[in-house]
Amino acid sequence: MEMLLSGNEALARGFFEFGGEFASAYPGTPSTEILETIGRHFKDTVYAEWAINEKVALENAVGASYGGARSIAVMKHVGLNVAADPLMTLSYTGVNAGLVIVSADDPSLHSSQNEQDNRCYGKFASIPVLEPSDSQEAKDFVRYGFEISEQFDTPVLLRLTTRISHSKCIVSIGEREEADNHGFERNIEKYVMVPAHGIKRHAEVIKRLEKLKEYAEKTPLNQIIWNDKKVGVISGSIAYQHTRDAFPDASILKLGMGYPLPINKIREFASQVERLFVVEELEPFYEEHIKAAGIEVEGKKYFSNYLELNVTRVRNGFIEAGVVEGEKTDIEGKEKVVPRPPVLCPGCPHRGIVYAMKKSGVYTTGDIGCYTLGALAPLSQIDSCLCMGASIGNAFGIEKAGKTDKRAVAFLGDSTFLHSGITPLATAVYNKSSITVVIADNRITAMTGGQDHPATSKTLMGEDTSAVDLPELCRAVGVRSVREVDPYDVDESIKAIKEELEKDEVSVIITNRPCMLFPSKITDKPYRIDTEVCIACGNCFKVGCPAITGSGETDDKGNSIPVISEVLCTGCSICAQVCPVDAIKKTN
Repeated sequence: MEMLLSGNEALARGFFEFGGEFASAYPGTPSTEILETIGRHFKDTVYAEWAINEKVALENAVGASYGGARSIAVMKHVGLNVAADPLMTLSYTGVNAGLVIVSADDPSLHSSQNEQDNRCYGKFASIPVLEPSDSQEAKDFVRYGFEISEQFDTPVLLRLTTRISHSKCIVSIGEREEADNHGFERNIEKYVMVPAHGIKRHAEVIKRLEKLKEYAEKTPLNQIIWNDKKVGVISGSIAYQHTRDAFPDASILKLGMGYPLPINKIREFASQVERLFVVEELEPFYEEHIKAAGIEVEGKKYFSNYLELNVTRVRNGFIEAGVVEGEKTDIEGKEKVVPRPPVLCPGCPHRGIVYAMKKSGVYTTGDIGCYTLGALAPLSQIDSCLCMGASIGNAFGIEKAGKTDKRAVAFLGDSTFLHSGITPLATAVYNKSSITVVIADNRITAMTGGQDHPATSKTLMGEDTSAVDLPELCRAVGVRSVREVDPYDVDESIKAIKEELEKDEVSVIITNRPCMLFPSKITDKPYRIDTEVCIACGNCFKVGCPAITGSGETDDKGNSIPVISEVLCTGCSICAQVCPVDAIKKTN
């Protein structure tokens, strides 16, 4: 049987087919759909969960592996930074049942704050890295991952990229194969990493890496595709597909195992071609290892480590290198589609509180989530965005620096607060800060598509569960001033911010409106603009709602007269509240 599947869907299918029993993740584009697919289609057979963050997801998966269940932990590339602490020592302890760590990198930053290349974690942790180049391989490499993990007593990093995660191809479907689960086997020297045990396990890691290097030379994951021997190309992941399309006549050494590299196979391949290139996205990971082995190769000189590759960029590189005839395509000069930058949805509860912070005259240290879009015009209110949970630490640091002309307010969402905001909040209280923290509680993980979290009362598998009480959690870490506000009430939101800023202690404001999209779209009667009353002051434009646009008409001073789309308007009333002449009315 065959199905058209994305890489994420295919990987989820591979987890099911090849005996997976435990899956944990924190949602993050481009990896989110893996756990959603498992939870939706295979929940009667396997266990799947959303963890509070990636570190916990990996630690839970490690425990399941120790307990005898084939397991995966899934995250986007920056999530592996959060999980790096357990990862580095996990390399020492090894596994019991197969353990695959899925990292989805995001070249070109389609939905991320950086372009880091997580192949580097393979070398850093001395663990193997697998790199599928299409959906079929995304599924098949789960089998290889589990088998390598169990054969070599190691976690395995399975690295996707956005194009592999989201592109689709035909995938062969099979039946589930159950794996033996022998349960937990007590082994203190293996699993308890005190220094005396860790030093012995490090020696085992070094031996394991040598065995993995031997495996890399003979595994079918690394294969040579012979064509014209004038040019040889070493490539893997989606870059391999681009290379085939851009230069179909070249001989290619396709790497499915990106670390450790099969240096002897590469050396043999290099000896049979006249000129050798590496085509890889982001960092010169292959190239540096190959050059370090004394093999002459060309790479980043022609294929940039900036943004993702595509067929045109790869072909341009080969033209510049003089091995493909033709003229380079001016990518930057091509006619571009009309840009569609992300915006806060019509009716988004974040809009009101961001507008209130702007009117309160504060700096806003932001965080990772939909609300980061408050940095865009016309709101232009988010002043920093670093990583999950950093908003609180940034505001605290700005306060302690003591040279600002206005106060800083930390701003983060409910899912982000649970992920990484609790500890910096406790730190701020402990160190006698007086910052104000705004938690935008829209009761969902909205930016990645509406996933549940520990404060939503639902699990990934749809079961009812206890929900974290955010106000009580804040009080538990020592915050005495905790108040809830309706972000659709602009005046009340402004008042709350100004009052909390006056307090000489940490205070927390929690908004209490759910995301208007999840679990179902929340709408009220739309608003309209009475053009007879409107003075074209532009205040309604300043809230940044996509339902409000220019009508194409102007007043006698040339100011644009606004119009509200009744299709897009959700009736949140924020625009009506900022109108100075009461020209915005709810429709009948």
